[in-house]
Amino acid sequence: MADPSFDVVSKVDHQEVDNALNQAAKELSQRFDFRGTNATITWAGETAVNLQADTEERLAAALDVFKEKLVRRGISMKAIDAGEPQPSGRVFKLSAQLVQGIASDKAKEIAKHLRDQGPKGVQAQIQGDQLRVSAKKKDDLQAVIALLKAGDFGIALQFTNYR
Repeated sequence: MADPSFDVVSKVDHQEVDNALNQAAKELSQRFDFRGTNATITWAGETAVNLQADTEERLAAALDVFKEKLVRRGISMKAIDAGEPQPSGRVFKLSAQLVQGIASDKAKEIAKHLRDQGPKGVQAQIQGDQLRVSAKKKDDLQAVIALLKAGDFGIALQFTNYR
């Protein structure tokens, strides 16, 4: 029988982000403090969101509304990478990217952290944009999950395929 294992991934539920975006767009169109500021939020491809407003302050407020909707839908703030507001003619624009997958340098950092801090006998293998962690005992895997939740790696981590 194979050793117990689980996968460490960094994924975002696209439907939840879409729902948060739609709620934020509705709130931007209805709120009194956004009237006359031409504040909008739209998709720009599969993993990018564009925000636009007349002033930099309203753009920052629109981004805060979007982030609030994401948090309410259970999406980590580490899963969104918002750029800086850029002036474009009479409006300010901002692009925010959704972070999907674990980059190889982050995966190496996590694997090194597990080797240094984790229980003995735990192996971490990099498999594309995820990390497979296996051990002889399930208790060790529970300790690894607790260790990874306590650590800050700059990305949102989820744990799947626990067996």
